[in-house]
Order: sequence, then structure tokens, then C-alpha cells
Amino acid sequence: MDAIYQALAEIEKNNDSAALCTVVKSEGSTPRHVGSKMLVHPDGKFIGTVGGGDLEHRVLDEAWIAISEGQPRLLSYRMSDPSRGDPGVCGGQVEVFVEPILPAPMVVVIGAGHVGKAVAHLAKWLGFRVAVSDDRAEFCNPETVPDADAYYPAAMEELPGQFKINRRTFLVLTTRGSSVDAAGLGPLLDSPAAYVGVIGSRRRWAATVKELRARGISEEKISRVHSPMGLELQAETPEEIAVSIMAEILMIRDKGTGKSMKSAQPNNG
Repeated sequence: MDAIYQALAEIEKNNDSAALCTVVKSEGSTPRHVGSKMLVHPDGKFIGTVGGGDLEHRVLDEAWIAISEGQPRLLSYRMSDPSRGDPGVCGGQVEVFVEPILPAPMVVVIGAGHVGKAVAHLAKWLGFRVAVSDDRAEFCNPETVPDADAYYPAAMEELPGQFKINRRTFLVLTTRGSSVDAAGLGPLLDSPAAYVGVIGSRRRWAATVKELRARGISEEKISRVHSPMGLELQAETPEEIAVSIMAEILMIRDKGTGKSMKSAQPNNG
């Protein structure tokens, strides 16, 4: 059990993923008692056991699904008749709670100008981990942007090699021009990021798309980009634009609709 807790601490420290599987109910004859745990990593490795055999194989499959979907699940198995699909013949019943351990959601602000600073500040206030990147080192430091957890003074195309981009990563490009976006977007679109947003007008994005196509970026990858990014709020100031951007990120993360709460309410007659 100590090994599992130590591994959990490392997972949190490294901002990794896993699934913690715990036997929460055991009736009759079952392989393991209540409280038995197994920690499952995305690469297939695991620590501990919830019973071995077919039962454990089924729980492992469910654990990987839970990591992928980010949702917990309660599994219930009878251990009586394999011919009916039961994972054993012990005669008892067991329930296993599978809890995904996910990295904290992170907003990566690429381009530390006025809007980028405002997005970093708001994202931090909203509870996200925040990273800031700019290819100009003088714009990418704690003195210039004090609200970030990490700083990456590097060209955009180098970022996938600087830190781990996962499905809980939200990339916000508040860059200084279409040429910068076109040069650096390709590697980011190869990542599993949950969100890739690019600031600017529709005309600016059209110019970027033209250049991305010329660089051989597929339409499927280009379609992942939110640009102009944010929700329509008629935002003008950097702070207002930051609210628009983070509102869209929250909507996507939490599967909201973006509609007015008044119009989203059911009509009760």
C-alpha cells in the first residue's frame, strides 16, 4: 500500500495521469477484501491488485477507459458462473471504484503581450496551472508576467519538447502576428491539447490558414483551431478579451453551451 501512496505523490508532482482502483464492497467469497487497491498507469503498468485473474483484467480495461474519459466508474461483478460472463467462481460479489487521477488543467499562454498577461492573470485566478511562453525572453519572466507557474522563453514550434501537452492542456495564442502563428502552429496541432485558440480577426486567421496549407498542414488539423477565439462579448480591453477567451475554455472543459442562462432555462409554461 505504501508503494501506491508514494506513486500517487509522484504522479501529482509530475502532473501525470493514472487510475486508482479500490475494492469498496465484498460479499461472500471474493479474491480481495474491502480497501484493496490497484494503481493503473496509462502505459499499462500497475501497482497492487484487486484480485488477479479475469477480474483484474476487466478492471484494468475499465481503468484505462476512465483515464481517457476522465470519469470515475463503479464496477460490480458476481463471481459465480463464468459461463454467464462472470469473472470467477468464488461465489461472492465484489464492487470496485475506479477513480481517474488527472493532471491539473493548464492554460499555456503563448505571446506575453497585454492580452496574454490578462489571460494568465484570469486563468490563475480561476484555478488553472498557468505557463507563459514567448520567443522574446524579456517578455517571458516572473517580473513581466507574475501570475504564471512556469515560463518557456522559446519559439512556439519548440514547445512540445519543453513540457508535456495532454488532454488537460489549453493553448492560448495571443501572439503578435499571423506569421508567428503559421510558423509555430504545426507541432502544436500534432499534440493532444484540449484547446488551441488563436487571437485575431477573421482576416488574420484566413491569412494564417493559407500559410498553414502551404506548409502541408491538413484540413483536419486546421479545423481544431478556435479563431477568432473566445465567446462573443463585444470585448475590447485586454481584460474583457481575457474573460471572453477563458469563458470559451470553461465552456469546452465543462461541456457547457455558451448560451445565456436565461435562454438556457427550460420553459415551465
